Amino acid sequence: MPTIDLTVFVVFILAVITLALWQSRSKGEKDAQDYFLAGRGLKWWLIGFSLIAANISTEQFVGMSGNAASHVGLAIASYEWMAAITLVIVGFTFLPYFLRVGIYTIPEFLEYRYNQWARLVMAAATVLIYMLLLAAVTYSGALTMRTLFSDMGWEVSLYTGSFFIALIAMIYVVTGGLKASVWADLIQGSALILGGAMIMYFAFVQLGTADQAATVVDVGTGEVVIKTLDPAQGPIDRFMDLNRNRMNMFLPKTDTVLPWTALLLGLWIPNFYYWGLNQYITQRTLGSSSLAEGQKGIVFSAFLKLLIPFVVVIPGIIAFNLFYSDMQLKAQGDVGRAMGLYLKSNPQTAYVEAQEGPDPATLRQHPGPDYVIALFGTDQELRAAQLSNPFVIPMVKADYEALQPAQYQIFSAREDHAWKHVNPELAAEIQSYNSTTEAAAAAAGTIPSSQALVAYKYDTALGLLLGSVLPKNVGILGFVLAALLGAVISSLAAMLNAASTIFTMDICNKYVMVQASQHKIVLLGRISVVSFAVIAFLLAPQLGNPNISNSIFTIIQESQGFISPGILAIFVLGLVFRRAPRSSGIVGLLTSIGSYGLLKLLAPSIQFLNRMAISFALCILVILIMTALKPMKEAIEFEAKTSLNLETSKGARNAGIVCILLTLVLYVIFSPLLVAG
Repeated sequence: MPTIDLTVFVVFILAVITLALWQSRSKGEKDAQDYFLAGRGLKWWLIGFSLIAANISTEQFVGMSGNAASHVGLAIASYEWMAAITLVIVGFTFLPYFLRVGIYTIPEFLEYRYNQWARLVMAAATVLIYMLLLAAVTYSGALTMRTLFSDMGWEVSLYTGSFFIALIAMIYVVTGGLKASVWADLIQGSALILGGAMIMYFAFVQLGTADQAATVVDVGTGEVVIKTLDPAQGPIDRFMDLNRNRMNMFLPKTDTVLPWTALLLGLWIPNFYYWGLNQYITQRTLGSSSLAEGQKGIVFSAFLKLLIPFVVVIPGIIAFNLFYSDMQLKAQGDVGRAMGLYLKSNPQTAYVEAQEGPDPATLRQHPGPDYVIALFGTDQELRAAQLSNPFVIPMVKADYEALQPAQYQIFSAREDHAWKHVNPELAAEIQSYNSTTEAAAAAAGTIPSSQALVAYKYDTALGLLLGSVLPKNVGILGFVLAALLGAVISSLAAMLNAASTIFTMDICNKYVMVQASQHKIVLLGRISVVSFAVIAFLLAPQLGNPNISNSIFTIIQESQGFISPGILAIFVLGLVFRRAPRSSGIVGLLTSIGSYGLLKLLAPSIQFLNRMAISFALCILVILIMTALKPMKEAIEFEAKTSLNLETSKGARNAGIVCILLTLVLYVIFSPLLVAG
């Protein structure tokens, strides 16, 4: 990295940490409310930027840009635009109740409405899910660092990047709690939007100035098509010509990532859960100095959410246009094990071969799309070969020989819309092989083992953009990299703070350290932060396994499906039906976890958002039946247990209505009819 970029990068990170610690320690720490909820003194502008910074980094800049690079395109923006509507609704429905009863955590509210068992189950399930989310956030940041620095000639392992990210987040959360997090978010939230706008601008510049002989890829229809750039076209015209089909917000109902049917119900469930009932997001609003400040902050963040797809999704689409071959090359390591297993499972294949001691010069010219597994004696020989051909898979001979396929081994072509067009003949052969193997496994009464096949490493889209489109030696690369890395740290800090709050207040202080002093509660919170940071560091590199998923965004969303339908169901019905029995809370949560898990096991073909919709409907049905059979004698009353001003902000309400209308207009503009025109 050039000196000026490196200087900007270091100064930015140090400035964020210094401001966060200075602000958090300026008034001292009196009790758990100061540490976990910033003394309930947050203003709307801090809340708004903090909500964006806590959310935007992992899923958006890494996972969402990766999804945008695939066939999904702009449709993935539904997570952002629908969130704008969700935020407005949450601010004027859920938040008044939460602030009224003066809770520290979302699980705590369940004890007020239902009983302690509902609180315990939600708290325990949330902490377990947060362990995965902590790892996912850390992994996404480490992956971006590794991708970018490898293009600069530096090898940064996932463990090294994970350690660096977890350490920085841990430092200011341990020291300053929520107050440190939100002040860091103030800088990082604004820098994120500015940095994303820079990436988008320079991505368009590179697309517009690309050589006329360069080729790009359009996967809008599910087909990979090489197109020659028209030198007479500007960047916007080139972008629309290449990606018009991917600017459609409504994907077919058969799509495995985001079918249009999910927009009817399935996508609303994670949205309402995430923005209204997810501790690491709502903790910012629970720290509001008043209801009006919280509502203004929420509406402010809703307007910012409308901007995110333009600075995250659009660059991701351009990344695949410009760097599709690089994404294919980045997937080489993941393809290696799969192709080795396939060759050993089906040695008669004509599309994959292994060559021992091959000539690197010859392999670099291998035309593809058939695969050659190049076997080298040692790691040193492999690295010395410096192969950069996606259809040549370099492996150490001993590693290849150690591969042992299962008796019934099948191969799952994730993102098959791309894979089948990389090598359609091989894809057809694999499909035929899978059918035969599955039939044999069924006859033997066993379940076959599955190995993932990936065509592109979509989650490298952001790193490729940073390393290729941003100008160097002017400080812009350093600023953008610092903003993005800071955002990953900001999200991790938010999760560390939330996980430690739930673990401390809902589990330890409730069942282990009952009636502990404020000093001991804060100390336990800090110890929890350190423990969760270590877990994030250790688990993060494991998410690079292609058998887990080819998209970190999908990991994050699908994992929360176990609890989000049940949590949303019991919260909504608990507020609407005040006589729903207290036992229905725990029953609803267990119904969600059990039904989602069974559907995932028994009907894996059901898209996870649709799976969540089914679980949500089952939870609603169960709770309504319980209410009809044995309602409470008296309706629940939520007594005010706070000194905060609970008056609603009329200005925020009117601005929220405008935000919802703008969101609907965007869906009309990017509907199939207008996009096709």
